[in-house]
Amino acid sequence: MINVEGLAKTFDGYNAVDNVTCSIQDGCIYGMVGSNGSGKSTFLRLLTGIYKPDKGNVYIDGIPVYEHPEVKNKLAFVPDDLYFVNNSSMKRMAGFYNCVYSNFDMDRFRSLSETFKLDINKSVSTFSKGMKRQAAIILAVSSRPQYLLLDETFDGLDPVMRNLVKNVICQDVEENNMTVIMTSHSLRELEDTCDQLALLHKGGLVLESDILDLKTSLFKIQIAFVEKYDRKMFEGFDILHFSKHGSVSNIIMRGDKEAVAEHLRAMKPAILDILPLTLEEVFTYEMETLGYVFNSEIFEKEDRS
Repeated sequence: MINVEGLAKTFDGYNAVDNVTCSIQDGCIYGMVGSNGSGKSTFLRLLTGIYKPDKGNVYIDGIPVYEHPEVKNKLAFVPDDLYFVNNSSMKRMAGFYNCVYSNFDMDRFRSLSETFKLDINKSVSTFSKGMKRQAAIILAVSSRPQYLLLDETFDGLDPVMRNLVKNVICQDVEENNMTVIMTSHSLRELEDTCDQLALLHKGGLVLESDILDLKTSLFKIQIAFVEKYDRKMFEGFDILHFSKHGSVSNIIMRGDKEAVAEHLRAMKPAILDILPLTLEEVFTYEMETLGYVFNSEIFEKEDRS
């Protein structure tokens, strides 16, 4: 289990990570989204002990990560900016990983390389961007980590390879209770994979929730009445957003969908539709309730934080 307590890191007066506290359960796929400069990459480097926190600490199974090699042996990290030894092949890199990780599985390395159709004897420098990311993920997963951290997980991967990577990750989570933390600038890439999602903004953790709760607790109402009406008609409901165009209102509500629908039908509307929200819409409206107003680009820009 990962416990983060009051974590902070500053660079030249800029708070890259600002007082973050959270817990990540074993066997969980934990997704993290945020805009450019939100602190996602810095957060992962603090989790893996690459950076020393200015304040707070990161504990894995009760032991601080920084300067504890026995804890780092449980971690595998695939950064956004990939690194391979100059002129090395995947086979040479596997030998390097085998010296570092006590659980490195050479048989699995060969099997996954065949599955991804990568030549382990070929120099990685000749690989395309997507092939390099595949190679890095293969090496990390073959280390049999308890905790796998992936920064911009699917960057450069085509749809087929994205699905293959997801399958490999989910298989390890299911069979070995591996914990995965993955970042992305796109909610769409994470919503069908993650158990939990968190949003970093300006170095702070402003929203964290089970993904199922996020997707089921909010919904959109389209409603109209023959007679004149306004928002006051819906007092008592938990409304996050209300807009009215002509006689038709669009309302974002939180609560028990069936109970809300029954109550609204009893009001005898001329039109009533209850619609699901995309995860991006859910995040946007949840943020508004916390006082944050985001342009949708926060979930679409490529993050290099």
